[in-house]
Amino acid sequence: MTSERIFDNTEIAFSLKSDTQLERAYFLFKMISIEPLVRIGTAATNFALKAHLPIEGLIRSTVFDHFCGGVNEEDCLPIIQRMFEKGVSSVLDYSVEGKENETEFDLAMQTILKIMDFSKEIKAIPIAVFKPSGLGRLHLYEKKGSGEALTKKEQEEWNTIVSRYDAICSKAKQYDIAVLIDAEESWMQDAADALVTDMMQKYNTEKPIVFNTLQMYRHDRLDFLKNQHELAKSKGFYLGYKLVRGAYLEKENDRAADNNYKTPICANKAETDKNFNDGLEYIIKSIDTISLFAGTHNEESSYFLMTLMKDHALEHNDERVWFGQLYGMSDNISFNLAHRGYNVAKYMPFGPVKDVMPYLIRRAEENTSVAGQTGRELNLIGKEKQRRKLNN
Repeated sequence: MTSERIFDNTEIAFSLKSDTQLERAYFLFKMISIEPLVRIGTAATNFALKAHLPIEGLIRSTVFDHFCGGVNEEDCLPIIQRMFEKGVSSVLDYSVEGKENETEFDLAMQTILKIMDFSKEIKAIPIAVFKPSGLGRLHLYEKKGSGEALTKKEQEEWNTIVSRYDAICSKAKQYDIAVLIDAEESWMQDAADALVTDMMQKYNTEKPIVFNTLQMYRHDRLDFLKNQHELAKSKGFYLGYKLVRGAYLEKENDRAADNNYKTPICANKAETDKNFNDGLEYIIKSIDTISLFAGTHNEESSYFLMTLMKDHALEHNDERVWFGQLYGMSDNISFNLAHRGYNVAKYMPFGPVKDVMPYLIRRAEENTSVAGQTGRELNLIGKEKQRRKLNN
């Protein structure tokens, strides 16, 4: 482990934030740190949006502007360019969730294809992303993954999902843009995994273009990675993986308890951390055939990956290794890594304020539940305020 604590440098971390933006960030994380306030705020916000009360302006000027790039891709461009001047790339994430009909799935696909057209000429956006449930119904993934026979109508619907994936992955290959496919709930993931593996086999013939996502809080993911590696070696294609810890912990454990099956989630955080770091190590040792996007806000895992790269004589900017964080969080990791020449990308959500609210609510709840995350953000922002001699 590297002894130099580079992530403590707040001058680099917050170099793009004005004094006003720094104050707003401090206020926001202070609010998020109060769990009852998050619960009440979430309920009140959902009610106000459903009742069509005029609160979008308030949301836009506070939580939305902190965690999202804008309402459309053009809206995001000034921020994207400013971050890229500091060496941080962007992954534009159309964060509209919970849609259930074919028109909306087609719109999501067209939006992703449009982003890729937009990205083609912009070096600052080298990676695209989408969620499986953005392109098809969650229930259909679940039924397909369980091995249950689909009706004729469902099979046609599934074929359309496959064609949406294919359209995106084909354009990614054409434009030489990596495409990250997010992971979701375990009960829909088997079908998504199989489909992404098909896309990898089809499009990762010369290098990784299509990346699957492994949620390492699942105790089976390391074995899955190793099995996929054997398959890829036997079939002659490359793998790309985004590693994350996971985002549906309570939902996964509750469903397992309700349905009386063993939870797929690791027993504790220490086990998850080990699983994540073991995944990093396995990929770096296999870097000639697997590329990595490490999606983490964990400083120790980031230091560990830096050490792994050094031990395996990889350059900081080796194109096969990327670090990633969410926009609005862990700037101390993103900007300090970029300052040292590592490949770093921020996931930048965008979309209409009302449609992005489920994402924003999850961010607030996640920051409340992840031990130490909000406290660390507050501590760093407070340190930078002190450095700038701003009043506390």
